[in-house]
Amino acid sequence: MLFHQYQLGCLSLFSYLVGDERTGRAVVIDPQRDIGQYLADADAGGLQIERVIETHVHADFVSGHLELARATGAAISYGAGADVEFPIEPLVHGTRLVLGDVELEVRATPGHTPESISLVVWDGGAPWGVLTGDTLFIGDVGRPDLLAAAGTTADALARQLHHSLHEQLLTLPDATRVFPAHGAGSSCGKALSAATESTIGEQRATNYALQPMDEETFVTVVTEGQSVPPPYFAFASTENRRAHSLLDDVVLPRLHLADVPDDAVVLDCRAAETFASGHLRGSLNVGIDGRFAEYVGDVVAPGRPVVLVTDPGREDEARVRLARIGFDTVVGAIANVDALLTADPERAATAARLPAADVATWAEDAQVVDVRNPGEVAGGGAPGAVAIPLAALVNRLGELDPGRPVVVYCAGGYRSSIAASVLRAAGFERVADVLGGWPAWQAVLAA
Repeated sequence: MLFHQYQLGCLSLFSYLVGDERTGRAVVIDPQRDIGQYLADADAGGLQIERVIETHVHADFVSGHLELARATGAAISYGAGADVEFPIEPLVHGTRLVLGDVELEVRATPGHTPESISLVVWDGGAPWGVLTGDTLFIGDVGRPDLLAAAGTTADALARQLHHSLHEQLLTLPDATRVFPAHGAGSSCGKALSAATESTIGEQRATNYALQPMDEETFVTVVTEGQSVPPPYFAFASTENRRAHSLLDDVVLPRLHLADVPDDAVVLDCRAAETFASGHLRGSLNVGIDGRFAEYVGDVVAPGRPVVLVTDPGREDEARVRLARIGFDTVVGAIANVDALLTADPERAATAARLPAADVATWAEDAQVVDVRNPGEVAGGGAPGAVAIPLAALVNRLGELDPGRPVVVYCAGGYRSSIAASVLRAAGFERVADVLGGWPAWQAVLAA
């Protein structure tokens, strides 16, 4: 068996290449949209990718099934019942995909979504591992509430999830390796581990959702405390069902300030401290060195034209990372923005970033906004702060007074810079974010 696990940290994504060395037959599971690594490893191993398998219709990224099908001629497969607009070969429960000595057994494991499947990898007549998609994570299970807007209740999916875990996955031997589709940081669960693999036995012993409890308790445990779903999730899920355009290499036009379309959002991908020292007025700051695409999806509407500002040479990286969540409307990049703003200072702005000790003297009547997720806020926060998770901020701006100063904080300063730029772009005139986030502020309060 040839087995490759790929980790895309900025989206907490795991994808897989599984092949049989004797026959050269291979499949790719849950691929990201830029597919070069799968093609290179298949070529190096003498493998032909003959099938792309999606464990479910993803919501947190746009998958590379269409790109791989074009590049290799591979069939695309989902679990039975998947509602997509392109040809697929559905995989029903119990199907055995024989690659040679390596076989993949399909197990229907609905719960995160109705069409979710897991793939048991058999090598040498025994279950070697299981690719669990978003059904079972390391330390967690897939959240069942993402399809509420589509008419499928979280309660019903949680009950399906309970049966899938206990009747399909926990029946595997304890030594069976567990390979999930996501790791720590993913919004598809609430307590995912940073580990890259586990075993059924280890999860049986340590995963909070697999501890002895009845179905009613399980439903409560897995539905409570989930983070606000990023706004782009519904868009990405729809894109994964569509025969959308494919990711191709393009050369981004370099734009002058006068060339920026009136309806475009200027996305400044530089570090928060660089952005604060000088940027194009009205631009949004999402640093490329963080969870870039996910947080862009929190604050930029899908389909809106995007103009990039990056450090030199990182324009294409930003474009590809946005494409991974289906944001294909990057129309160009502004080169040498500092020089352009020096020549046109009326369009330049700076941003206030405050040490926690200076917050009280900066504005006595400031509105304090905590943009962390509910699980983080439960551990404590600044007195009088309004809790608005970053993913909900754009839709909850009406709860804040644009005529009053605003102080924003998060856990470290990355999300607060994003949020502060959103507020300024929305017309809030006096906005600052807190350097070091809640830990820095907590230390000041404790002093």
